[in-house]
Amino acid sequence: MGLDKLLRKKKATIVRRWFDVVVDTYPVDTRRFLKSQQDPFANPVGRTTMTGLKHLYDGIVEGMDRETAATHLDPIIRIRAVQDFTPAMAVAFVLDLKNVVKSVCNEELQRGDALPEWLRFEHRVDALALTGFDIYMSCREKIFQLKADNERTRVMQTFARAGLLKIEPEADANSGAK
Repeated sequence: MGLDKLLRKKKATIVRRWFDVVVDTYPVDTRRFLKSQQDPFANPVGRTTMTGLKHLYDGIVEGMDRETAATHLDPIIRIRAVQDFTPAMAVAFVLDLKNVVKSVCNEELQRGDALPEWLRFEHRVDALALTGFDIYMSCREKIFQLKADNERTRVMQTFARAGLLKIEPEADANSGAK
């Protein structure tokens, strides 16, 4: 049996273990909640992560373009970008898929003829990790820009209240004022 066929057959087990690996990057109380709470409205992080992992796994096995991969990876990375994860920690879960597959499919991977398929699989996972890093950096840039804009506005308002700066009111576009 080829590796791709084996990966399709063992999808449920691999995705579940991959989800567990992702969840294990969170603090203990959060882990417990993410694993036990099945209601998608009470646990949107768990639901978003599981849904994304399923789509990503299918894409890795079947092959998907970078744009489609980014669509499924973005929600997971976006959540991790606003939390206390370093860039490496935020994206490492993608690479962890390799270890999950090795643990689930170890016996089959020991065959000598599985190497070319394994290398293709690894390449797809690595490419996905790089896409994840790009997404993470984009999210962090946006966060820092929002913080800088907020701080600039706060300082300008403080100066204006102190009489050190005069802020001209913007013309209301709907009133026709110019």
